[in-house]
Amino acid sequence: MSGEELSGSRGASPAPFIAHGYRWGFALIASLFFLWAIANNFNDILIRHFQKALGLDRMQAGFIQFVFYIGYFVVALPAGQVMRRFGYKAAIITGLCFYAGGALLFLPASYVQTYSLFLTALFVIAAGAAFLETAANPYITAFGDPSRAPQRLNLAQSFNGFGAFVAPIIGGVLIFSGVEHSPEALAAMSPVDLDAYRAMEASTVRLPYALLAAVAGFIALAVIFTTLPKGDIEQGSDEAFGSQVRRLLSHRTLVMAVIAQFFYVAAQVGIWSYFVDFVKDAMPEVPEKQAAFMLSASLILFMVGRFVGTALMTRVAPARLLGIYAVTNALLCAVAAFAPGQVAVGALMLTSFFMSVMFPTIFALGIDKLGTLVPLGSSFIIMAIIGGAICPPLMGMVAVATGTMQLAFLRPLICFAVVALYALPKR
Repeated sequence: MSGEELSGSRGASPAPFIAHGYRWGFALIASLFFLWAIANNFNDILIRHFQKALGLDRMQAGFIQFVFYIGYFVVALPAGQVMRRFGYKAAIITGLCFYAGGALLFLPASYVQTYSLFLTALFVIAAGAAFLETAANPYITAFGDPSRAPQRLNLAQSFNGFGAFVAPIIGGVLIFSGVEHSPEALAAMSPVDLDAYRAMEASTVRLPYALLAAVAGFIALAVIFTTLPKGDIEQGSDEAFGSQVRRLLSHRTLVMAVIAQFFYVAAQVGIWSYFVDFVKDAMPEVPEKQAAFMLSASLILFMVGRFVGTALMTRVAPARLLGIYAVTNALLCAVAAFAPGQVAVGALMLTSFFMSVMFPTIFALGIDKLGTLVPLGSSFIIMAIIGGAICPPLMGMVAVATGTMQLAFLRPLICFAVVALYALPKR
């Protein structure tokens, strides 16, 4: 069945959940969700790791996420234009090339140990991820019955949850060396010993990022040689850009989805970025590697939540489920901010389960009924990911000012409250 036939069949009878002949293609596109999750969640490890390898404080390390999500913001719109002009497949291949190139930049950066070069590499990876997310999220609608797009997107995003789960394990094993020195021990080191220690720490990023580059290259080749549906984005592609923007701004559902996505991503990135630091503050006896594994355990809940959410949406309206989950997470953030030790860490771990459905549900609700405006609408929602650039530095600022990470988690609480205000009126 061709892309045109798939589109044309919508008026006659509903297409299956995944159209016949495109199951391998769907699996291949779903693997992209896994791939960008690895890059996103490696950043959570890098924030802690670069404090050791490059001598950064928490606020400085927070700029890892700032630069990464600025990359999303800057590139999402060009990605949408490439997708509109050349199709989903071209946008995905372009994204994979950027992703692989950025990962390879980690190798020279690890030798020169320059923070700015690491940030440049992260920006290029983010550019690739922006292409992938801008294309893959709406592309899922071309693989079956449009009315089941939120379910299908949640299923594909389950692979993102799996990537989020395994990233801290891989990072904990391959990036964290297991060598931890107190500030007093570092201050007592000679300059030669301190440089040698930091060079050793910086070198641990080479293997995982070289592997990421290889995987991205392999998937790009597979996409090139796989038959995929075209979707409907070619229709109306001659409309002027300004006209499309004006039409999109008249879609209140899209505008509100962009705002909700901004605050959701701010909360998610803020929580995961400082999870390891939070555990070290609340439970100082826990080693870094164990804290990374606890983050991974939290992300198992995120992955499970995606599958549970997909199932629940057969009985509960997606917007209603989104609202319930957002309120729950606001309460959990309050517990994390004020409760002691294990209770605070346990509450923070649980937030991942309730974050699980948020991104795909907001995305699917936002692009619903946009028709030929889907590529640009998708770009706008992906641009909202810049929320992830704002929250970590602000949380790091609060942590530096107060001397603890706990009060910084009141910021994600506010973000989840905004998501709840977006979702609950729709129920």
